[in-house]
Amino acid sequence: MKKLYIGLLLASGLFTASAQNYEFQDVIDLDRLPVISQDITGTCWSFSTSSFLESEIIRLTGKEIDLSEMYQARTTYPLKAENYVMRQGKANFSEGALAHDVMNSITKFGLVPNSVFNGLNDGESKHNHTEMVSVLEAMLKTYAENPGRKLSTNWKQAIHAVLDIYLGSIPTKFEYEGKNYTPKSFAEFAKIKPENYVTLTSFTHEENYKPFILNIPDNFSNGSMYNLPLDEFIANIDNALANGYSLSLDCDVSEATFSGKYGIAFIPEKEEDVKTGLGEIITEKNITPEFRQQEYENLSTTDDHLMHIVGKVKDQKGNMYYKVKNSWGTDEKKVANGGYVYMSVAYMKLKAISVLVHKDGILKETKKKLGL
Repeated sequence: MKKLYIGLLLASGLFTASAQNYEFQDVIDLDRLPVISQDITGTCWSFSTSSFLESEIIRLTGKEIDLSEMYQARTTYPLKAENYVMRQGKANFSEGALAHDVMNSITKFGLVPNSVFNGLNDGESKHNHTEMVSVLEAMLKTYAENPGRKLSTNWKQAIHAVLDIYLGSIPTKFEYEGKNYTPKSFAEFAKIKPENYVTLTSFTHEENYKPFILNIPDNFSNGSMYNLPLDEFIANIDNALANGYSLSLDCDVSEATFSGKYGIAFIPEKEEDVKTGLGEIITEKNITPEFRQQEYENLSTTDDHLMHIVGKVKDQKGNMYYKVKNSWGTDEKKVANGGYVYMSVAYMKLKAISVLVHKDGILKETKKKLGL
């Protein structure tokens, strides 16, 4: 996964568009907790999916629970490390992962609130995983190369020790609002059942209505997703939102037309509108399944960043946009819309890799076709 905080750098200082002319109005605005920052980490997958789960907990229980993003990272890193070592270095090891990896973590390790595990050492107020990841990469390279020709039995404990030092040890029991929990019993308390969530996508190189494994670098766990025709993929996103279900989104944000600074994402019909569209409404390109597939196969569309779709807005001409909660903070000098990006339908059609959603948010006819 690309360094996700580069997105902010890419969006800042490159464009000279005047003050925005867009006028946005909320159409659907689902419950969620405030925007926060992933800081200098590549853990957008955990921030976005944890935000998604916070909204699910509100929907299911009415409770607002600030979940620990770093607990899911702490429990997932050893799995990524094992995958890398046992494949003798011929696999991806990075800060990145996907939404289904959070669900896998919940199945094995449960959930904890941020007040119990925040992944920060004493005196720290911001996450910075640069040093930790460099140390882990060096260790894993040594284990994969196996200079002693026989890997010792200590390497897993060594990885856990490093993670304990930088992020903290995995809690086994804790108290929350006067009651005692384990991570698994807390997940039950929050009514989060991983088996109720599915990943949807749309590509033409695989059969529709069947699960398949998408070949992208961060899919280290070989998670499968259901393939849909493009229009049906979008229709299911719309159906979920219309019925109160938010979605976790995996998306390409490496385009000049995705801007956290301006809070907008679009696909212009004309190249000369790349800058213009940052501040005013432009005509967008018609996105076909064939063009979407082409951009994926030529690596113009890549797996960059995960965010949380929480609603819809419309501009003054009635054009619809998805309201996407980002994890780049709320600093007005760096991001617009309080940390939200308004993503056009064209951008969603072309650049969305996949979405994670509760199966009850899926269209009935689609669920039937998928056998859910």
